[in-house]
Amino acid sequence: MEEKGNVLIDNSRTVGQLSAAGLLAKMTTAPYNYSYIFKYIIIGDMGVGKSCLLHQFTEKKFMADCPHTIGVEFGTRIIEVSGQKVKLQIWDTAGQERFRAVTRSYYRGAAGALMVYDITRRSTYNHLSSWLTDARNLTNPNTVIILIGNKADLEAQRDVTYEEAKQFAEENGLLFLEASAKTGENVEDAFLEAAKKIYQNIQDGSLDLNAAESGVQHKPTAPQGGRLSSDAQPQKEGCSC
Repeated sequence: MEEKGNVLIDNSRTVGQLSAAGLLAKMTTAPYNYSYIFKYIIIGDMGVGKSCLLHQFTEKKFMADCPHTIGVEFGTRIIEVSGQKVKLQIWDTAGQERFRAVTRSYYRGAAGALMVYDITRRSTYNHLSSWLTDARNLTNPNTVIILIGNKADLEAQRDVTYEEAKQFAEENGLLFLEASAKTGENVEDAFLEAAKKIYQNIQDGSLDLNAAESGVQHKPTAPQGGRLSSDAQPQKEGCSC
């Protein structure tokens, strides 16, 4: 993205289900009233509730009959971190192995990664090492990764203890919490804690905003009535959002 006067020109291009033109049209409908954009990805096995977590965060509703994601889905929400408006661009990736080649392309340029497992299915916990390896290899070294044990409302069916997941997180330098997409417990905190850590990294200089892979864009808030322009044509490079 680049700014020309009071108009923001979007020169990025997305891949996958959401076209660049579609994303650009979506962005032109809202005032440019945030100072930062943070790119997030949500990763983890199929059926752990990644899409439900995204829906609960963006819509504050639980999808009881949540279909499996095919490829990648997208959601946004503006939050406030230390007095700054931050727009989260959240890419929800499919958990099936057959989509891994496609979804890996979305890891690039992610400022935050939510790695999700199901506390009632040990197999989803056992696969975390594989997901973490992908995240470490395909994102930048400063990407904030938060481990989320979803379905905390199903305590009676628990198959993974809080203590062992916390130990895994500590050993791998991850943030960690358990949440419930159904009740909303800790869902807000999961996205906000990652954003706070990213913002902290910006403030202490460990995250270089000029680096293409940072996953963060910093733009001054536009005057009231400022709009995004759809006049520019997308470039042919990969997504840098």
